[in-house]
Amino acid sequence: MRDVVFTRASGWIPNVIREDGELKLMLGAGADANHEPRTFTFSIGEAHLAVIREDLARHLLLWSAVLPLCDAAGTRGRLDEDAAVALLDPILLGAPTGVDALFRRIRWDRSRLIAHGADIGLLERGQVCAAMRAATETSNGKRAQEYHADRRRAERGAVLGPLDAAILRYTGQYLHGSTVPRRVPGAVDPALLPGVMRVISTAEQACAGMRIGRDPRRGERATDKRDWDRMKARAEAAVRRAHPELVDDAVRTVSFLMCSEAADRSRNRPVEDDGEAADHRADAGGSARKTALSFTDDKGVEKKWRRDGPRTATAEFWEFVGDRSAGDNEVFTIEDEERGEGIQLHFYADSVARVTTLREGRGGSDPEYRVEYGLVDGIAGYRTLVSAFVRGGCAALEQHGPWMPDVAEFERARRRRDAR
Repeated sequence: MRDVVFTRASGWIPNVIREDGELKLMLGAGADANHEPRTFTFSIGEAHLAVIREDLARHLLLWSAVLPLCDAAGTRGRLDEDAAVALLDPILLGAPTGVDALFRRIRWDRSRLIAHGADIGLLERGQVCAAMRAATETSNGKRAQEYHADRRRAERGAVLGPLDAAILRYTGQYLHGSTVPRRVPGAVDPALLPGVMRVISTAEQACAGMRIGRDPRRGERATDKRDWDRMKARAEAAVRRAHPELVDDAVRTVSFLMCSEAADRSRNRPVEDDGEAADHRADAGGSARKTALSFTDDKGVEKKWRRDGPRTATAEFWEFVGDRSAGDNEVFTIEDEERGEGIQLHFYADSVARVTTLREGRGGSDPEYRVEYGLVDGIAGYRTLVSAFVRGGCAALEQHGPWMPDVAEFERARRRRDAR
């Protein structure tokens, strides 16, 4: 039989229960192997209950000291009840100096006390009883998170000024630097917001006109890492030049914001936008325009495109790449069967081959091809080659060489490039 004897309004603070006539402290901590919350109990006396009822600070200190014992129990182990009981008298009945001395010797959960309003400066100096004079029954988990974020920064030697902190709050990255940044002006002290906006404006002006394109080689919503790095470098250089007092954390969060927003704009742009300019140029090319193309990947999957369809050839090809590209599927081909030519893109090697049919196979003989290899500079280079081929076939690729018919020569050129 279990009866609740004492509980506070905040349900997470340990309760006192009577179980089979015995007073016990009951608390929830951790999880079992099935990820269900674990509950622990250990015996207390009437004198302990009296302090728990009247003294919130001592109640919270006991909780903080017992939690590491619960962590040590893990998902299946038993609570070390002897160790828990041994904490009762020193924490609940001892003099403040004795409590402070105890907390210098044992493990305890600092974040729990900070969440409940403990004075951080006093905690840092080992004056735990004095720190708990401002304790509150309600918990503020964000306060503890911010404390740990500041500790992590301090370990790296990063000390935030008021404007640095305001910028991190504006981007939502004060607690976690890996969080996708966003604009949260309401999180900033109104007195500091104009300064934050001046820094943001500096980065926006520096990145005006830049974009981060898609990289279908890495998936249908992936973006170009080179474009990202260029925008990041531009934003950070401008912010550091205009605001040299800012720490690296603040500068990086501003560039992260610029790049994330540009990448989102690219992901939300219709695929056709990437091929639009090329197709306008193709219209001027007249007879050079392709009427039908075949796309294939390294797994033998094929997709046909025809000029009378609703979408551009480049848009359909890059969508095909985005859908099919994978670590074991990095070779894609575009073939114009009518003209007997095609290009093969080798994403794993940043290279391309253009293939031209010199003689059709007749009477059982094999056709004869001319194969030439070229190096490619990232996804932007691939886009240029695909657009040129769609626009004018292999002849239109001539200006994007050099093209090397000798495989050994090409491999030497590729190794020289990779070595750089």
